[in-house]
Amino acid sequence: MASRTIVQIEDDLDGGEASETLNFAIDGKSYAIDLSAKNADTFRAAIGPYVGAARREGSIAKPFGRKSSTTTDVDPKAVRAWARSNGHAINARGRVGADIVAAYKAAGN
Repeated sequence: MASRTIVQIEDDLDGGEASETLNFAIDGKSYAIDLSAKNADTFRAAIGPYVGAARREGSIAKPFGRKSSTTTDVDPKAVRAWARSNGHAINARGRVGADIVAAYKAAGN
């Protein structure tokens, strides 16, 4: 005797049958939502202007232990030391801002 398993996903908004799962991220958090074709089109139309004006930052999920896609070609320790000695406010940890890196490079470093 054969058996068949059917997986049916429900639209997270209206409870109807969903046709796809959309993944998105905002404010540093990743989300997934199951939507019908109609609701997925509505979602895409709503965020379209924002996506069109935004810049890509790479993929949502990064494998453990890999460097960020935003790593620059400069040594962050050297940039931090230069920034402090030149009167720039900079955090001791975290990502070095693009404006600080640009100033560092413009100074001939």
